[in-house]
Amino acid sequence: MKLAVDIGGTFTDVVLERHDGHASTKVLTTHDAPARGVINGILQLLQQTGSNAADVELVIHGTTLATNALIERKGARTALVATDGFRDSLEIAHEHRFEQYDLYMERPDPLIPRHLRLTVPERVAADGSVLLELDEDAVRALVPTLKEADIESVAVCLLHSYINPAHERRIREILHSELPDLSITLSSDVCPEIREYERTSTTCANAYVQPLMAGYLRELESSLADNGLDCPFLLMMSSGGITTVETAIAQPIRLIESGPAGGVIFSQAIAAECGIKHALSFDMGGTTAKLTLIDDLMPQYDRSFEVARQYRFLKGSGLPIRIPVIDMVEIGAGGGSVARVDELKRITVGPDSAGSMPGPACYGRGGTAPTVTDADVVLGRIDPANFAGGKIVLDQNKAENAITPAIGTELDMETVIAAAGISEIVDETMASAARIHAVEKGKDTGERTLIAMGGAAPLHCARLAEKLDIDRVIVPTSAGVGSAYGFLRAPISYEVIRTRLMRLDDIDPGALSSMFAEMRAEAQSVVRLGAPDAQLTETREAFMRYRGQGHEIVVPLPVKDYDSDIRDELRSWFEEEYIRLFGRVVPGLEVEALSWALTLASEQAPIEEAPAPTNGSVPKERGRRPLFDPGSGQAVEAALYDRTEMAAGSRVDGPAVIVETETATVVPAGFDALVSSPGHLILTRQRQAA
Repeated sequence: MKLAVDIGGTFTDVVLERHDGHASTKVLTTHDAPARGVINGILQLLQQTGSNAADVELVIHGTTLATNALIERKGARTALVATDGFRDSLEIAHEHRFEQYDLYMERPDPLIPRHLRLTVPERVAADGSVLLELDEDAVRALVPTLKEADIESVAVCLLHSYINPAHERRIREILHSELPDLSITLSSDVCPEIREYERTSTTCANAYVQPLMAGYLRELESSLADNGLDCPFLLMMSSGGITTVETAIAQPIRLIESGPAGGVIFSQAIAAECGIKHALSFDMGGTTAKLTLIDDLMPQYDRSFEVARQYRFLKGSGLPIRIPVIDMVEIGAGGGSVARVDELKRITVGPDSAGSMPGPACYGRGGTAPTVTDADVVLGRIDPANFAGGKIVLDQNKAENAITPAIGTELDMETVIAAAGISEIVDETMASAARIHAVEKGKDTGERTLIAMGGAAPLHCARLAEKLDIDRVIVPTSAGVGSAYGFLRAPISYEVIRTRLMRLDDIDPGALSSMFAEMRAEAQSVVRLGAPDAQLTETREAFMRYRGQGHEIVVPLPVKDYDSDIRDELRSWFEEEYIRLFGRVVPGLEVEALSWALTLASEQAPIEEAPAPTNGSVPKERGRRPLFDPGSGQAVEAALYDRTEMAAGSRVDGPAVIVETETATVVPAGFDALVSSPGHLILTRQRQAA
């Protein structure tokens, strides 16, 4: 048996995989002690299924704890040690205005204030040669300052240490000898890449969350063992791979988007199972919504992203983190997102969330602000008596009492219309984010299939599909805990990157092969801890550009020992990719490679496409209830169905609500829903004839 656990902003999802199938549960996230919620959920699920903890062979975990610490600025008291003269690179950033015409533009504050950004004399050149030896006495002189400021963690980021880390490693040795309990992060370990600001920002972020994550992971590891789960414990990474606890503690920054990454892996598997080449993964939980483009069964990947943006959708307004990551857009739009009327008398939703405590007003836990979940209850999308499998009984009166004064009275409209306004705003916010994300990638949303998961996504997916001009939506089995299911399908993997500037004419094939051999050895030392006997798949990439350009393109490389032909081959591969992206090459310019990446992953079994379903029996209605129709602006009678009673091939016409333990799927008028062979709901929009 295997267990997967995903901590979200509102719910903690737990999935148990056994030889006879899967089981899952949702429990409220315990923000004051996240490990307690994890253990509660695991013990509930084991008891529910009659399973023994000793029979569990693997636990895989994803968490937003590091993300929340960065957003809420609740990390460790951290200092930075930099090269003399470079303490302010963290604040200077890129020296540009991300919102050119906003006179009151606010930049994100650096994680480390200026008085805790310390420097030491040393200097390494861009080729790795030492221009000025490290002043070790200056390093020792920092110790009283660190003690006086009660520093818990230190980020060390020296100039050009990605090519020669000797000075950074010596600083770590000196500080550890004086302050053995101090957490120390080296940029040469976390982000050994060129570009000073991004490297410094990533190193500081890792140092900022490291004590928190180390304490949490050690506590959870111990709690699992105390409750009979004495088995391997692995962590989901932002790249969609799985790693060990030791790696996660050393580099917790790689876990920033671990939960959402699981959802994308789940969508990738569903797309393969359903034979879909172009999909849009849509994950909407209690706090956020995440959208990811998937083409030819591969999600978009990136080398960097921003966390804690000051301005929604605006690149440059957050803290840059340079790690391997699945490229997604994440916005504060979830079931717990708070609605209000602004000074211009407009309904706005989020990005703040009611979370699990006090939660939406309908939870009856003390919340008074109207949320998206409150609106869904008023609109008839959620059965108050059967929310979360009946574990939480919702109070519709409290939902109405929250919406009426805050929205309805403010805008002089009926409560149900105010609730519809909340829903429309959050749906349009998600649609806008998807459109912008697609345009930035040179892609479209219209010809895609929307794959919906998360507790709130099935409630909103059909309306989102209409706004994005999408005709087909898939709500997978167990969509409400989709991210946790994705953890069970992810490979154990690790990526290593090196910055080594090489002009094609000067490349030494032997040195290049040796560098990749060292990178593989480093990656293998991590992957083998979690997959000691698995077959491994290796991929290589070069980040290349024309000499003089400011940014690179990613060029896939074959896995082999390179010979003298590599110079011509690299040019050919670069030009092929450049033409694919930009339609032409630039003749007469010299080509160079800046950085090199190697990823090692455990081999995953291919997913076979499921056969088309045969006609099944017509499911039995479990009743009817009013459901607000945004198209007509009126309530309509919707049929209710139990998803567990719908066999493959079953088809229902909207308006309908299909209820299951973790969520409910809204099938509006103009849509029908078919149950596929594996049990997924396929919603199809019936377009009106012109």
